[in-house]
Amino acid sequence: MWTVIYVAQSRDGATKLQGMLSEQGVLVKTRQIGKNKNADGLFEVLVPETEVEDACVILEQLGTDF
Repeated sequence: MWTVIYVAQSRDGATKLQGMLSEQGVLVKTRQIGKNKNADGLFEVLVPETEVEDACVILEQLGTDF
């Protein structure tokens, strides 16, 4: 089962985070969940349930917003 670990404010942010997690060996995918006139919307960043802990540690180490 896939678990949401982050909601990015843009496609670029989601793609950037997806790349960073992938580089660390985490399986990751994104899914658009909302769209508005001024931006490309919100994107969920998902990882398999078995990789949630590792992904959260990586997110904490990155310490930035995407």
